[in-house]
Order: sequence, then structure tokens, then C-alpha cells
Amino acid sequence: MSQILMLTNNHGSSVDVLPALELLSHSVHILPAVPTALLDAKPCDIILVDARKDLSSSRSLTQLLRATGISVPLLLVLTEGGMAAVSASWAADDVILDSAGPAEVEARIRLALTRTSTAEDHASAEIHAAGVVIDEDSYTVRVHGKPLNLTYKEFELLKYLAQHPGRVFTRAQLLNEVWGYDYYGGTRTVDVHVRRLRAKLGSDHENLISTVRNVGYRLTIARMPDDEMVDA
Repeated sequence: MSQILMLTNNHGSSVDVLPALELLSHSVHILPAVPTALLDAKPCDIILVDARKDLSSSRSLTQLLRATGISVPLLLVLTEGGMAAVSASWAADDVILDSAGPAEVEARIRLALTRTSTAEDHASAEIHAAGVVIDEDSYTVRVHGKPLNLTYKEFELLKYLAQHPGRVFTRAQLLNEVWGYDYYGGTRTVDVHVRRLRAKLGSDHENLISTVRNVGYRLTIARMPDDEMVDA
């Protein structure tokens, strides 16, 4: 069962706006169709905006709601005649005809929730650190939107450090975690890759990977005291 927030200026129940809801098991909370309604809203899984009568105001409302940074799906309830007015500028995730049957309404709600969950999963595959974005899915790194040309091991080393911000790793630990236990190269391999990473990150971000004296490396967003850091 989903928690639905319906924004409508209709003074009746949700059944007057979308009759099929009466046959579904979702919990519906109704508030006026105004931007400030979210201040009084309980946590919800999806927002339905009643756009059957005032298309202009409904369009402005959905744009304002989206501008507030809402993370739940935003669906419009429309009459068949109002469908022609809807475009991408409305910033809605989907539309539902007020005459839709319970099976269609349930399917649209389910699909909207699934798309949001998938988008969140994709976002979680990105690691952000001081203007550096590490995308695990595409194996790319961007600095303020500009892609870096990293080798596979450079990417893996940066990703591993970024997955554990603030934690100090010895060279041997990084060698084992990034290169694998069957790698027979020396720990200087780690130093070489750190120097290459710093050079590619540039002067503004080279201190993202800091050296902890007599220990190893860590990824840090805040600058460490000078007595803790030395060059590799």
C-alpha cells in the first residue's frame, strides 16, 4: 500500500477526483492544490495533482513543486480534453485520466514508483567528492563536469579510496584490495598510481588524496593539518 498525497481544490473526497482510487488499497491524504501544501504534508510515496479544471494553475503548481526538489513521483489527473495541453514543461512524471479504471491507475502508480527507485539506484552508483564525480556504472570520473582519462587501475584506486573517505590505508592494503592478492608487484606501484592520479586531478584537487606520514593514503575532502601530510 502506497501513501498518496492528492493536491486538489475539490471539496469532496478523492473519489470525486479519481473514482478508481476507491477500489484500491492505497492511503490517500488530501490537501489544497497550493505550493505551501507540502508544509503540512505527511511523508508520501507519490503526489497526484488534480489538473482537471484549471490547467494553467496546475502547470504552475507542478513546476513549483518540482523546483522545491521533491523526490517522489508527480502525476497529473486530467480529463481527456486536458491531455492535449500537457508537455514536458509541466515537469510531471506521468498523467492519469480521471476516467481510468483501477487496473490502469494501479499500473501507473507502480511504474512511477519503480522508475523513481531505479533512478535512485543509479544515483547511488555515483560517488561525489569535492567536485569530483566517480561513476561506477560507466567507469568514468569527471571533475566539474570534465571527464578524466584514467586507466582501469587508476579508476579502481580512486574509487576504492572514495568509497572509504577519511580512512587511512597502508600501501599493502591498497595493493591487496585494488590489485588483488595474487599481484606480485611492489608497494611502489601504489605510489606511482597516486602520483598519476594527483596529476590528472589537477592542482585544485590533487590534495583530495592525502599522504599520511609513515602509514599510507586516504581520500579527504577537508584539508589535513600540515604535520600529517607529506608528498608521495
